[in-house]
Amino acid sequence: MRFSIVTPVLAVLSLPLATAQLNWHAKKAGLKYFGAATDSPGQRERAGFETAYPQYDTIQRDKDEFGQTTATNGQKWLFTEPERGVFNFTEGDVVASLAGKNGQLLRCHTLVWHSQLAPWVEETEWTPEELRSVIVEHITHVMGHYKGQCYAWDVVNEALNEDGTYRESVFYNVLGEEFLKLAFTTAAEMDPEAKLYYNDYNLESPGLKSEGAIRIVKLLQEAGIRIDGVGMQAHLVAGSAPTLDQQIAVMQSYGALGVEVALTELDVRVEMPANETNMAWQAEVYKNSVGACVQVPACVGVTIWDFYDPFSWVPAVFPGEGAALLWFNDFTKHPAYYAAIEAMKNKTGGHACKPKRRTVESRRSHPLYTI
Repeated sequence: MRFSIVTPVLAVLSLPLATAQLNWHAKKAGLKYFGAATDSPGQRERAGFETAYPQYDTIQRDKDEFGQTTATNGQKWLFTEPERGVFNFTEGDVVASLAGKNGQLLRCHTLVWHSQLAPWVEETEWTPEELRSVIVEHITHVMGHYKGQCYAWDVVNEALNEDGTYRESVFYNVLGEEFLKLAFTTAAEMDPEAKLYYNDYNLESPGLKSEGAIRIVKLLQEAGIRIDGVGMQAHLVAGSAPTLDQQIAVMQSYGALGVEVALTELDVRVEMPANETNMAWQAEVYKNSVGACVQVPACVGVTIWDFYDPFSWVPAVFPGEGAALLWFNDFTKHPAYYAAIEAMKNKTGGHACKPKRRTVESRRSHPLYTI
C-alpha cells in the first residue's frame, strides 16, 4: 500500500533511506534497542497468514531492524499456569528461543495482571494467605524458568484506573497494595539481574494516571523494594495522541525517581481505511513518541507491539480501526517508519538532543525452540 504524501512531516520520505533500519538508528541515537513484539506462529492474529511467515521472519530476525523482542502472549498467566501448579512454557519459549537465536534482547511480559488470567485464579475465593502463596509460586516458577534470559520483566501490569486509583483486581481486592510489594520482592529475589518494571497504558502524558504510577514507584522505593523501570505501553491513536512536550515531561517525571523508562507496546491506530491524511497523523505520533524517548536520558528503548499490520491486536479490539504498525499487509512500510527514523536522527521538534551513553549486556535466551 503506497501513498503520495507531500506534507512537511513526511518530506523525509524523499531521503535515500533504503538501508536505514530502526535498531541501527536507535543505537546510534543512544538507545539500548528498538524492538518489536511477536507471537507464536499459527496462533491468534497470526493464524491463516502462514504464507507471509518467510518474509515476516526475515524482517523480525534482522538485528539492524529489531534488537529486542517480547512475547505478546506466551508468558502471561493464562498460558504459563493454566491450572494451579501446572506450568506450560511452550509458547513463551518460542519467542525466548527466537531472541536467543537472533541475539536480541528479550523483554519478558508479564507476571501479575488482571487480564488474560487463568480462570482458576479469578474464580476462587482466596484468603490473603492463600493468594500470597499463589503469587509467590507463580512468579518463582515462571521467573525461574526464564532466569538469565530476560533483560527486563513487566512484574505488574495495569494496576491503575484512569484516575490513578487502584484497579479492583482479584489481587488488590484481597491484598491491597501489598500485592505490589509482594510481586516485586519475589521478582527481585528470583532474578537479581533482570530489570523490574511497572507497565501500564495511558502513562504517556502528565496526569492522574501518571501520578498513580509515580506513587507505585515511591511505594516500593520507600519500602526498600527494587523497581527499575516504568513501562509506557503507548497504545496511541492518530490525531489525538500526547504531544512531544507532554511525552518528554512525563518521561522526565519518571526518570526523576531514578528509574528507567521504555515505550513497551507502541502502536498508533487509525480509522480505516488508511489514507494520506491519517497516515500523516500517524507518522507525526510515531515521530513524537520515538523522539521523546531519544531526548530523555531515562528512556532506554522502544518496542512496537508487533510490526506487521495483519498481526496487530487492534482490529479485533477496536472495530473499524487498524493499520497501527509500521508494515502494511503487502510488506511495504508505513510513512511512520521513516518518521521514526527521522526522530532518531535528532531532528524532532525544536528540542536540542543531548548525547546519551547507555550500555547493556545482551542477556540471550537459550535455543529451546526454533521456527
